[in-house]
Amino acid sequence: MAKGPNAFRTISEAAEELGVPQHVLRFWETKFSFIRPMKRAGGRRFYRPQDIAVLSGVRALLHAEGYTIKGVQKLHREQGITHVIAAGLGDNGSASLDIPIDTPIDSAPHGELGEEARDRLVLALDDLEAVKARLDGLLKGL
Repeated sequence: MAKGPNAFRTISEAAEELGVPQHVLRFWETKFSFIRPMKRAGGRRFYRPQDIAVLSGVRALLHAEGYTIKGVQKLHREQGITHVIAAGLGDNGSASLDIPIDTPIDSAPHGELGEEARDRLVLALDDLEAVKARLDGLLKGL
């Protein structure tokens, strides 16, 4: 059963869709600060359509256009995330991804939380509340 174009992808689904191994996606997260999938409890990654578009652009720049990691970092710094995404959309392998890119990733004005930041904070709060509940349970047993 195929997911819709707006569905979140697990790391295995994202890796398969992009044609790269899962460990490559995890490595890219360490090298590119603009790759930030949502993480659920236990560290499970979920890639939004925007994340897939960014990853597709990184893949195109590194694999098809011959950029180095530092080259992609510099390109992102100088020309922004939309240029990275555009590189992926021009790549034949990602044309079939049908990725909506109408929602910018880093579009929140300074001082305001964007939807992505809010989602991350909600997830962090959920994790903290679960930890607190476990600690409270352990303390009651003492």
